[in-house]
Amino acid sequence: MSEIKDQLLYSKEHEWVERVSDDTVRIGITDFAQHQLGDIVFVELPEDGRTVSEDEEVGTIESVKTVSQLFCPIAGTVSKLNPDLETEPELVNSDPYGRGWMIELKVDGDLDTALSTLLDAAAYAEHAQD
Repeated sequence: MSEIKDQLLYSKEHEWVERVSDDTVRIGITDFAQHQLGDIVFVELPEDGRTVSEDEEVGTIESVKTVSQLFCPIAGTVSKLNPDLETEPELVNSDPYGRGWMIELKVDGDLDTALSTLLDAAAYAEHAQD
């Protein structure tokens, strides 16, 4: 069974979202997603400062099995990239909710409203079993 953290929110595309300030969230892929991908060998992230729409493709994750798209679950502006993934993409496998995070996003509009479209841990657990 994949690890699902209660304090995070989730997208149906298997991204997790963590509030880090009043207007900023941190985003990565779930433990379920990294298990499905297998050994990750490369992560391509968007440019810092890029404005993105909800559900927009913002990067790719390459594993030994496949290449998968990274989607942004809410709209905003990329404010920070995880620099460690450039040289250690395997962090997404070993620590998907910690050192394997991907981007930080300054959210457009009200953060609570943006987060309300995401799944809580229980709903995501049910979704991941489908």
